[in-house]
Amino acid sequence: MNMQNMMRQMQKMQQEMIKEQTSLNNREFVQTSPNELIKITATGNKHITNIELNQEIVDADDVEMLQDLLIDTLNKLMTQIDKATEQTMGRFAKGLM
Repeated sequence: MNMQNMMRQMQKMQQEMIKEQTSLNNREFVQTSPNELIKITATGNKHITNIELNQEIVDADDVEMLQDLLIDTLNKLMTQIDKATEQTMGRFAKGLM
């Protein structure tokens, strides 16, 4: 393979990566807590766009439980986004090896 063809392939791969990253960033991810008491929505670039709390979870005497559920749900949401990012963008890294 000559150098010019290799450069064309790299440019094509770069364009595909940008397209996939943009698509991923615009994708919406949703995670709910057990019993669907909390629902958090974020974009692929990890911007939280919405948090919904079921009224059952709002208890002034047990704020700690709400905090724990929020943290757990947010962490699961970030893991979901990370996995989708790896699946989408990981194929490009494999193509370089």
